[in-house]
Amino acid sequence: MKKRIALTLLLTTIGLSSVWAGDEPPTVFSNKNAIDLVQFHADYMWTLIAAALVFFMQAGFALVECGFTRAKNSINIMMKNLMDFSIGSLAFWAIGFGIMFGVTQTGWFGTSGFFLSDFTPGGDPWVLAFWMFQVVFCATAATIVSGAMAERTKFTGYLLYSILISALIYPVFGSWAWGGLFNGEGWLEKLGFIDFAGSTVVHSVGGWAGLAGAIVLGPRLGKYIKGEGIKPILGHNMPLAALGVFILWLGWFGFNPGSTTAANKDIALIFVNTNLAAAAGAVLAMFTSWIKFGKPEIGMSLNGGLAGLVAITAPCATVSPLSAVIIGAIAGIIVVFSVIFFDRIKIDDPVGAISVHGVNGAWGTLAAGIFNMGGTSAKIIGVQLLGIGACFIWTFGASFIMFKLIDKTIVLRVSPEEEVEGLDFTEHGGNSYPDFEVSSYAQQ
Repeated sequence: MKKRIALTLLLTTIGLSSVWAGDEPPTVFSNKNAIDLVQFHADYMWTLIAAALVFFMQAGFALVECGFTRAKNSINIMMKNLMDFSIGSLAFWAIGFGIMFGVTQTGWFGTSGFFLSDFTPGGDPWVLAFWMFQVVFCATAATIVSGAMAERTKFTGYLLYSILISALIYPVFGSWAWGGLFNGEGWLEKLGFIDFAGSTVVHSVGGWAGLAGAIVLGPRLGKYIKGEGIKPILGHNMPLAALGVFILWLGWFGFNPGSTTAANKDIALIFVNTNLAAAAGAVLAMFTSWIKFGKPEIGMSLNGGLAGLVAITAPCATVSPLSAVIIGAIAGIIVVFSVIFFDRIKIDDPVGAISVHGVNGAWGTLAAGIFNMGGTSAKIIGVQLLGIGACFIWTFGASFIMFKLIDKTIVLRVSPEEEVEGLDFTEHGGNSYPDFEVSSYAQQ
């Protein structure tokens, strides 16, 4: 009797109010309300833990970009990544979230008010957990662009870009594909568009915006010299870049599985698919670069891992592990030839962001239709291609106009003198490595 009373008190304390009154112990059915409550709280915890993992990806992006570029621009890179998340959070809170997930009558995009107005005291707190998970995705799309525009972008112009992509460009396309996750209803998702965690919604948006920015900016000084071909501008710290990739790989276990926003057994397949695609991407990029350049190149291998992660982001919940390996392997090959292609047409992308995120975001979205475990068809492939095309037209078009306007007003690119001296000093008055001498070669 004493044991039953003690257990009753314990169950009541932890919220399991439906305890037995007689001699029969509680069952799943007799305690359904209590079990549902535990599941409800677990969903909150998993979603917020996943959001924290995705936030940690900001550190990964910062380190990758810093390692792939020159020492004289390290502070500038860290400042851009810091402001992408800080300014982006405020812009998404004030405007972007309402556009992306608000009530819509047109099927294009809608609003439910600004300043996260869906939450009021006493209201449903799920909107807060959901917003936190979505804002880290928005920041990811924004910070991808930083790498493609590295080493020659004026800081004030970049800040304006960061506001506009977080408040408008990313949320508008997001509303088309993901609006139904909250209050909206996008036209692409109504057609059956598959993008579980954002190969297109997040990564291609960042990649195509980066492409527009790189074109408007033009290449770094000395990158393409007439009569001398393409001059490699080496990154100053590849171990730093490698650490960034490992951090991103870890963060992706929040990015993809966290997109369930539910603590359930579905995340097991997503975890496995995410890891296998990344591994296959790294291995195939290594072998591709080995064959192409005669050595297993570190930069291509690192980007191959990231390409595999980007490609599996859309189909991670809807393909088999074998398909994940194939998808990642193809991504690893694609990224090598894509980087070479953009270099040959003189689009200077210091970190390969366009190839990793834009091109392989498109590949992963197409792969979600090709390898779909629920079956594939011409209609599914067509919808995937439509989504890929719509993303490119909207994001590249809007971003190109935005960067052109910024360039004509507050100026987008630093002067040649500032670029040669390095943005750390000219833009921020600092030096990342004050106790080390910077060689004349590194200043070129």
